[in-house]
Amino acid sequence: MPNSNTPVTVGAVVSAFLESCGVKTAFGVISIHNMPILDAFAQRGKVRFVPARGEAGAGNMADAYARSTASLGVCLTSTGPAAGNIAGSLVEAYTAGSPLLHITGQIETEFLDKGMSYIHEAPDQLTMLKAVSKAAFRVRSVDNVLGVLKQAVQCALTAPTGPVSVEIPIDIQSALTTMPADLAPLPVQPVVPAAAALDDLATRFAAAKRPLLWLGGGARHAGAAVKRLQALGIGVVTSVQGRGIVAEDDAGSLGAYNIHKPVEAFYQTCDAMLVVGSRLRGNETLKYELKLPRPLYRADADPAAEGRCYATDAFVCGDSSLVLQGLADRLEARDWRADPALLADLRAAHEQAVGTLHDGLGAYSALVRELQQVAGQQFNWVRDVTVSNSTWGNRELRIFHPTAGVHATGGGIGQGMPMAIGAAIGAAETNSGRKTFCLAGDGGFILNLGELATMVQEQCDLLIVLMNDKGYGVIKNIQDAQYGGRRCYVDLHTPDYAKLCASIELPHARVSTLSDLPAVLAQAAGRKGPFLLEIDMLSIGGFKSAFAGPPTNTVTQIPALSQGGRA
Repeated sequence: MPNSNTPVTVGAVVSAFLESCGVKTAFGVISIHNMPILDAFAQRGKVRFVPARGEAGAGNMADAYARSTASLGVCLTSTGPAAGNIAGSLVEAYTAGSPLLHITGQIETEFLDKGMSYIHEAPDQLTMLKAVSKAAFRVRSVDNVLGVLKQAVQCALTAPTGPVSVEIPIDIQSALTTMPADLAPLPVQPVVPAAAALDDLATRFAAAKRPLLWLGGGARHAGAAVKRLQALGIGVVTSVQGRGIVAEDDAGSLGAYNIHKPVEAFYQTCDAMLVVGSRLRGNETLKYELKLPRPLYRADADPAAEGRCYATDAFVCGDSSLVLQGLADRLEARDWRADPALLADLRAAHEQAVGTLHDGLGAYSALVRELQQVAGQQFNWVRDVTVSNSTWGNRELRIFHPTAGVHATGGGIGQGMPMAIGAAIGAAETNSGRKTFCLAGDGGFILNLGELATMVQEQCDLLIVLMNDKGYGVIKNIQDAQYGGRRCYVDLHTPDYAKLCASIELPHARVSTLSDLPAVLAQAAGRKGPFLLEIDMLSIGGFKSAFAGPPTNTVTQIPALSQGGRA
């Protein structure tokens, strides 16, 4: 305990500090190079440790936990190969802007950085971690461990948020010290926008009659301010990361239907757009060629966002909630209102986009409707990179809370299922009442198959919808569209999931005809704990419209090679 003169390990100091940060759960894999910290977790009994089967999965769990609870995610790994294993998960967290603290062990200080091929050492590991994290630090002594951890947590939680890695050598972890008196984390201060910049933005915005807000993940906490602006008749569209800031049944929102042709045509009837907390990522802007309304204004806590991807007509650097509150104050004072016809036109564009999407799904439109019905409004919607997510999961099911949607923003396959574990554990811990639904494809699913054991062991309240076509469906479509139908390396040997699930005591059902779906889905969703619902796509058939990779304005055909190796 603080102020005690009783010697404790540095591992106990780490545990106590995390407790003071409000951390209730951490994820990771136990190792000889992190055991002092995990021993302290067990002895103190305040932080739950979820033992993943691999560091990659553990990082995804911590990431999704952070996103779905709007709090700090924590992951622990060993050094060397283990720290390397989490790199992809850190890239995903960095891309999504997830506040994540990654604590990794390190070899003994005596042997560190001496090129002695010491077990579990990775040459220049700190540089590797810096490349895949917002920042990376090394604890150099017993005396500076708490200071480094405080700096790391503050960095992770400061906008633009992201993953931060901390190396703690094993000899320092196990060293004895006294518990520090001050374990409080450092304050996290929002970026306050300049009043003059807000005045200028309001003047520009008030000149518009048909303006839109584009909301990204950096605006998740700005819902109250968004509602004030919606009350003035301003329309809303979101990035995939911004889903749920406005409930997706709201008549004044396009949801994440941001690149569909009817919506792009609607943009051209608008006379201003304010992009808030969004990177305007390439796959959500047709590789930056999506025709957005002009003038285009941006607001972001990251000053480097100005002019990035799209030329900016005006920029405000600041916390998204503070910017939008400031804008609402100024527009309300002017008694400004948008053109009443704007929202009717927005609704028409939305309905046309939704209709086009459902038509392209063919028979699978019924799956979307049934899933929405059983999920209701209180659920987490976690998706892997798969044809189904790219086709419909990133826009439907409709979600109703800014932390309810989690997806693999960076485009890496196989991360959805461990993400769903993190979200389910977060839902149980926070008593949110949300059941977690996970959409996955068989191609990516097998990458983290071992985490099914974690899911069963932790008894996560989680329903996995596994779209099984026994191959890389989207790659097949790309090969058909761009490579003359030359298919290679896309057919996969897939487990018998009924037998696999039985072996690990995971409830399972397979749907081979969609007429059976309502009853099976109701049974699966109605029970607590984990469940794997396998959709047999080979029996049901494909989508009516084929998805062949991220939308672009042009498709290049790759010619076949002659036997001589020349086109």
